[in-house]
Amino acid sequence: MLSQKQPTSTFNLPVGSRLVGKWGKQPYLIKKKLGQGAIGVVYLVEKLDGQLVALKMSDQIASLTSEINVLKKLAKVQGMSPGPSLFEIDDWISPRGDQYPFYTMEYVEGERLESFLRKRGVGWLGVFFSQLLLELDQLHEAGFVLGDLKLDNVIVTKNPTRLRFIDVGGVTQFGRSVKEYTEFYDRGYWRLGDRQADPKYDLFSLGMMAINYAYPKQFSRTNDPKRELFHRLKEADILKDYHHIIKRALKGSYQSCQELRTDLHRNHLSRLTKNKSYRDVSSPYHEQSWIELVLFTIISFISIAFTLFM
Repeated sequence: MLSQKQPTSTFNLPVGSRLVGKWGKQPYLIKKKLGQGAIGVVYLVEKLDGQLVALKMSDQIASLTSEINVLKKLAKVQGMSPGPSLFEIDDWISPRGDQYPFYTMEYVEGERLESFLRKRGVGWLGVFFSQLLLELDQLHEAGFVLGDLKLDNVIVTKNPTRLRFIDVGGVTQFGRSVKEYTEFYDRGYWRLGDRQADPKYDLFSLGMMAINYAYPKQFSRTNDPKRELFHRLKEADILKDYHHIIKRALKGSYQSCQELRTDLHRNHLSRLTKNKSYRDVSSPYHEQSWIELVLFTIISFISIAFTLFM
């Protein structure tokens, strides 16, 4: 769910059809529909040169313009932006003569996070969170939160293996009310805070991403939402190595991405050195742990170098 509203319009462009921008005259071949939400519909399209891009179209000009402005701001954020790159902005005239604004952006291809973790191990969750926190911190420094951070809005890419954010509809300036959210990931829904945009809002959602991985079907709040949420976390054995960190993120104990990321690294390294299988070179966990350790070390080095030289 992209927001708490239902889609206001439906664009049913068949696969194989073409649309041409009114102003740029750029033709796009419709390959498939990628998704549809409250703001509009997203298609995978092919340009004349064979490049695949994502095209988002809507009848809500103000909302689409807001997303375009967000993508422009993300492009100015130092470091690697977690969001897709903006390419072109134009209008499409339908066969009935109606005009719809659209924009094209980078097509981020990859694998769903939960699918990747099932195959490669939950230890990668810490690796991806560490990387995403580094990029979130840059966005927070610019005065924005991602807002609608959830499993459906991230994807694992290859070469390099990286967690990318594929929807910017929830990006909100600090101090304002988060404009798009998903109840299960919203701290207001669980009565653990309000919906005002601040760094802790994203960190809460990050913790809920882990919980949603442990509970794919999700669950509803009870009369005591806080107790229900922490009980579910405690019962999620698959997240046992991250319980302390996730609980602190949900409670709003971390003031920044850097603080959570430091705790994540400290917890991870401590777990590796204390685990008995860490000393057993024949153990599969040993091999996975060392891979995680190397990845954490590389990410930490890049973070330090970025801080020193930017």
